Amino acid sequence: MVRPSLESYRAAVAGGPPYAPHVLAALRTDTRSGARSLYAACVRHQERHDAEQLRLQRMLEFEDEAHANGFARVAGVDEAGRGPLAGPIVAAAVVLSEPIAGLNDSKQLTEAQREELFTLLHRGDNAIAVTMIDPERIDLWGIQSANYAAMAGSVAKLDPIPEFLLVDGFQIKGCAVPQKSLVKGDSRSLSIAAASIVAKVVRDRTMMELDRIYPEYGFARHKGYGTADHIEAIRRHGPCPAHRKSFAPISDLCETAALFEPLVEGMQ
Repeated sequence: MVRPSLESYRAAVAGGPPYAPHVLAALRTDTRSGARSLYAACVRHQERHDAEQLRLQRMLEFEDEAHANGFARVAGVDEAGRGPLAGPIVAAAVVLSEPIAGLNDSKQLTEAQREELFTLLHRGDNAIAVTMIDPERIDLWGIQSANYAAMAGSVAKLDPIPEFLLVDGFQIKGCAVPQKSLVKGDSRSLSIAAASIVAKVVRDRTMMELDRIYPEYGFARHKGYGTADHIEAIRRHGPCPAHRKSFAPISDLCETAALFEPLVEGMQ
């Protein structure tokens, strides 16, 4: 019996795992060194694939629970940018149509991985909505109220509105949709992980644009967080319109009451 060529084996496994059982069986019994090496590589790839599928399944625990309770359309909600001294706070709401390999807490991923997953999320049938709250409104409302507004705004933009929410960290005040808050939810729920990636990528891109407008502050490097060089730039140049004037140490460097007067007058 003529054995398949190594080239035909490679073509059969080129699509990656999961591999056809009969191909793996044939490779396992093939005594040629090339076939043995290819079989060993396939086993390693299959093991990694199986481990990732198990991780994805575990991160759908809360989505599956919501579905079992009669909620068909479940959205994950997360934000990026609570703590920085500059830039908006960005919230995202995502209803996943199917699991996507690699989805995880955005903080556990590299920038390149986040960008790749962001593209995959927008390429599929997933429902995605984003809301940004600018620094002026953060100063006027306070960061927690701005956070609630960003999250609730993202949920409201989804069409149709989700039936249930999985939210990272806390309940969204003022949002009537049934919800469950999950501590460290971006590493426990696949939907929240997706929202964390979308929010992070949108905010990072916004900070890159602000860096082009205000290059003296280094927004592209620190994304608005209070690093030593960022604080030094604020002391040297003063705050710009992208800064949150109510956040220390910026609030110590300027008269915040005078800065907020035009905002209050505009709302009257």
